[in-house]
Amino acid sequence: MNTKELDNEYIAHTYGRFDVVLKNGKGSTLYDENGKKYIDFGSGIGVTAFGIGDEEWKNAVEEQLDKLQHVSNLYYTAPCAELAKLLCKKSGMKKVFFANSGAEANEGAIKFARKYSFDKYGERRSTIISLENSFHGRTITTLAATGQDSFHTVFGPFTPGFKYCPANDIDTLNKMATDDVCAIMFECVQGEGGINNLDYAFVKAIEKICNDKDILMVVDEVQTGNGRTGKYFAYQNFDVTPDIVSTAKGMAGGLPMGAVLFGEKVKDTATAGSHGSTFGGNPICAAGACSIVSRIDDAFLKEVNRKSEYIKSYLSKVKGVKSISGMGLMLGIETDKDAKDAANECLKKGLLVLTAKNKIRLLPALNISQAELDEGLKILKEVIEK
Repeated sequence: MNTKELDNEYIAHTYGRFDVVLKNGKGSTLYDENGKKYIDFGSGIGVTAFGIGDEEWKNAVEEQLDKLQHVSNLYYTAPCAELAKLLCKKSGMKKVFFANSGAEANEGAIKFARKYSFDKYGERRSTIISLENSFHGRTITTLAATGQDSFHTVFGPFTPGFKYCPANDIDTLNKMATDDVCAIMFECVQGEGGINNLDYAFVKAIEKICNDKDILMVVDEVQTGNGRTGKYFAYQNFDVTPDIVSTAKGMAGGLPMGAVLFGEKVKDTATAGSHGSTFGGNPICAAGACSIVSRIDDAFLKEVNRKSEYIKSYLSKVKGVKSISGMGLMLGIETDKDAKDAANECLKKGLLVLTAKNKIRLLPALNISQAELDEGLKILKEVIEK
């Protein structure tokens, strides 16, 4: 049996896969099992932040493989501690809890938002406001936090305690911030919901409500974090300091890792036995993450923003492009074509792109070369204008 046949026979059918078997690559250039070349504008849904086969990342992982692959959180390990320090320095947060994925990071964020409120105010102050069209994960609780009715169907009953505000609606948000609310949870750019930007004024309104009522600001940086939007974290584009931040995807360069970051107000909320993870902070994942996080400095982010402006300028001149949303190298392209049809046409021509609702979604590696960028944009232009 070939790879597709094996997959169809033995893998649970939860994914609508593109019709390609990818085999190898370097940087943002990939090849399938037949040797066909593809420019990668998806980076594994924003995961391979430094592309395929990045040498510094690979060396860090291989070096750690020769030391320890796992010892559990019953013991101290250097990569875990070093990564926590790096993340706190980049973010202004104070403490870190490591998980294995974005959904787990969001679970942790939700748990500790509620624990902070319980510890300080007792019961009946556990409601979390999230936004309509948000996406926070696929566990029962993070599905409940997700503000899309299409996800609240066959897996019920869902975890109670969430209500959903329309994005950028300050009046409704103020009305919803009642005495039972412990946190407001949001993505600065809604990813799976269609690459929708929050307004600066709306994020500042969240900040004011949180400050006035001792409600926690919880920012989901699973997709937007780790340099993706041109700052280390997307909230830094809005001049706010959250109480809790979740992140994952690009942090470890392709290894499974998530994190919950705690600000000054909640830095002592996580206590011994209150949460845990067998694999969280795994030394191999942490070593790989240290090699990624340490290189995302101001000079690197300046180049991310340059590439973002270059893409937007190029695509704004393409016939059939109706709008461009997003920030940094997280962009949504609305065109006259069906997004899924466009993605499949791109695949045939040798370009990997993603979709988000009615938009073509671009999440290229943060260090994609100019040559790869130009080659991919040329294909995308051909598909959109066809």
